[in-house]
Amino acid sequence: MQGDRYRSMVTGHIAPTADRSRIATTMAKAKVLTEAMPYIREFAGATVVVKYGGSAMVDDDLRAGFAADITLLGLVGLRPVVVHGGGPHITRAMQRAGIEPTWHHGLRVTDADTLRVVQATLAGEINPDMVGLLTSCGAKAMGFTGLDGRLLTSRQLDPALGFVGEITQVNPFLINEMLQRGVVPVVAPLSTGEDGQVYNLNADTAAGALAAALGARKLIYLTDVEGIYRDMEDETSLIQSMTTAELGDLLDSGGISAGMLPKLKSCSYALENGVPQAHILDGRIQHAVLLEVFTPEGIGTMITPGKQP
Repeated sequence: MQGDRYRSMVTGHIAPTADRSRIATTMAKAKVLTEAMPYIREFAGATVVVKYGGSAMVDDDLRAGFAADITLLGLVGLRPVVVHGGGPHITRAMQRAGIEPTWHHGLRVTDADTLRVVQATLAGEINPDMVGLLTSCGAKAMGFTGLDGRLLTSRQLDPALGFVGEITQVNPFLINEMLQRGVVPVVAPLSTGEDGQVYNLNADTAAGALAAALGARKLIYLTDVEGIYRDMEDETSLIQSMTTAELGDLLDSGGISAGMLPKLKSCSYALENGVPQAHILDGRIQHAVLLEVFTPEGIGTMITPGKQP
């Protein structure tokens, strides 16, 4: 108290304290920044592949928050790569074209007419929209499809699915070149077939394959659930962290939803091929990516290589 009175006499102001609302808010922001410093230092120069999908693609506030998160990752020295899906957008475009969507084992059946809609929607609508959103936040972003530079090569996954591909090779040269220049690559999941045919890809699978090929430090999936549950009917059974061995047991149990299955299989593939961390996050949470990368608690479910304890 005496010190405060002295400072008041000298400067005409009372020393700032945490109980003054404006100062308290500013101090809280500064604390967040200082707490993030160890993680910024740890992940500087690291490649982070983010699969962008779910509500984060359609809610305007979440879209803006996601773009700001990715831009910030680049500004503090990380190397983000965005792989986007577009299921709801494609379904709406098919309906406008008078094409009824059909599914087989959770994947979109892609005949020639559907493929034209898929390619136009992914490469002509969603990809440039995402690039524009990132650019408006100050990022240097550039759009790609798996066709560019033969980034993704595939073969037909299943004749019953039509032009749906299974990735056989990833050529990360073009993406690495962009990352070295400080560019955020935004990748649409299309591929060149070994037979020269264009193939539609599952975006989750593409993200996992790309993360492995790039030697990514993290693979992040944005979803519309909190993470992985031991029991899909019980929201209290959220798993905060698990190993690949535990993930294998969960996959073997057959209790995984059709939408989550490609994500978890892709996580398993990426971790088995050198990616040290995979994350399933709730994309409905504003700034979910920053919360995962720059806070000690993180959110969602983290999967790491290893055996069961």
